[in-house]
Parts: sequence; C-alpha cells; structure tokens
Amino acid sequence: MSKKYVLNNETASLPLSIPYEKELNASQWEVVRSADGPSLVLAGAGSGKTRTLVYRVAYLLEKGVRPEEILLVTFTNKAAQEMRSRVETLLQTQAKGLWCGTFHHIANRTLRTWGKPIGLDPDFGILDEEDSRDLLKACLKSLEHEAGSGTRLPKPAVIQGLLSFSANSRKTVAQTVAQHYPYLSQFIPFFEKLQKIYNERKRKTRSLDYDDLLSWWLDLLKRSDAVRENLTERFRYCLVDEYQDTNNLQHEIMRTLSSRHRNLLVVGDDAQSIYSFRAATIRNILDFPKDFPDCRMMRLETNYRSTGSILALANHS
Repeated sequence: MSKKYVLNNETASLPLSIPYEKELNASQWEVVRSADGPSLVLAGAGSGKTRTLVYRVAYLLEKGVRPEEILLVTFTNKAAQEMRSRVETLLQTQAKGLWCGTFHHIANRTLRTWGKPIGLDPDFGILDEEDSRDLLKACLKSLEHEAGSGTRLPKPAVIQGLLSFSANSRKTVAQTVAQHYPYLSQFIPFFEKLQKIYNERKRKTRSLDYDDLLSWWLDLLKRSDAVRENLTERFRYCLVDEYQDTNNLQHEIMRTLSSRHRNLLVVGDDAQSIYSFRAATIRNILDFPKDFPDCRMMRLETNYRSTGSILALANHS
C-alpha cells in the first residue's frame, strides 16, 4: 500500500535562546509572541517600535520560519540596515535571505527578478528625483507651443509633485488637481498630455522613476497570476514600520502580498502623520480594522525617550 505524504507548513516548536520576557516590557512581548494574522500595533514616540519589530523577526526565526519567508519593510535604508544588524546581533548569526528594505528597494528587487511578464527588462534604469525633473522639463519644452503665448505654466517642481501625488494616491490627474491643486484646474488637459508624453519617454529609454517602482510592482502583482502566487506563498510574514506614512499604493501592495498567509503586522503612530504632501494617508491605520475585520489591535504606550514633565506637557496639549 502506497503512503500519502502531507506537507506541513506549521512553524516548529523550538527552544528559544533569547530571554524575550526579560528584555521586553509586557506590551512589547505580547506583540512579539502573538502578532499572527492581521495585526495593528499603535505605538507612540519612544515606545520601542523598532525594538519590538526586531525582536518579532528574531522570534519568528527562532521558531523555525525561514529568513526568505519574512518581508520587513521600513522607510529609510539606514533603518533597514540597523534592523537587520540588530536581528543578526540578537541571534548571533547572519539572517541570509531576509527581505528587508524600503518599499522602493523591495520593488526594485522584485521587478528586476520577476518583471518580464509585464514587459519590463531586468536592466531597466532608475531616474532619481533630479533625473525625473530634467526629463519632465524636456517634455514641457516640447509642449510649450500648446500652452499658448503668454501662458504662465507652473514650475516643473510643482508639476512633478502633482504627477507624483497622482501616482501614489492612485488617483487621476484630474482628481488630484480638483482635490489638492484647484487653482491649476485650467491646466488639467495640459497636465494629462504632459503625463502621457513623460511616460512614453520613460518607456523608450527603459527607465522608471521612484513612483513607477511602486506602480509597476502593484501592476505586476495584479496582472501576473504566477508572480502573485509565487510571492504571496513566499512571504509568510509581512511586517511594516511607520505605517502612518504609507500611501494608498503601498497599502494595496501589502494587502496583496499578505493575502495568502494573512500574517500582516503594521506598526505606526495614529497621532503622527507628516507626509501627506507625498500622498501618505493616516486612513491606512485608522481604517485597518475595516480592511481586516478580524485584526488584532495592540498598543505600545510606555515612553522611554522623554521625561515625565515633557510627557505631562504633551498629554495636556
């Protein structure tokens, strides 16, 4: 009689070498050990958000999760390097295979590896902010005659910000102008044509700007069933820091990537949001329980950074 084998993906119960309960407060330890499934952690300034995420990753690795099954997203390269270093220091070994970096870093890596199904060559170029503005200026110059003599167009930096906001908020140019640049409403047709020419020139030169990295990443996940199944199966645990600073595009990417295993842990401060001018929205935190009705909500409220008098003044204010 032939035997039937069943693949068991459950995390093995392994002894822990790190004294988590001694090195973390009760709230931090709760997040580290129980943030399975959709989890929202509301954490104020100085409450040990980074420490908690680092220990959560170390805990998962100690429990038998493979490094390549963990996606840890931060907002700066420095933060990513620091978190990886701290994980390796805790475990006293290298976390080879761990996906750790900014949204744009992970997008770049993903698109170069799996971008062919949407027509993207792995050797595409990346336009930084200055390169992007220079290309936009060239596109503007080619359209000057259409603006009409004597028409005073917005500065390239303003137009660049408008198009970037449109991409990151997943709204049309017309919607973006109506909601955030109403004083430029007469230029909507001009901006739409400029956007089309700008995108065409990027395609001809096989280049992406920073906003494209995120847009194409989501497009890849939506259009390629094979890539989406690969990545959603690969990433058993997704963790995101500073979630109050994410935009609609980033939120949708993380929702898609975590759709298979549903282990999405987001950490942020619901009283802090300073990047709305880049299309970041605090709604990603406030509406998280609506997007994930079964989410677990936890709080980190002990402040280790400020003195009692500073906290008293802040709370009073």
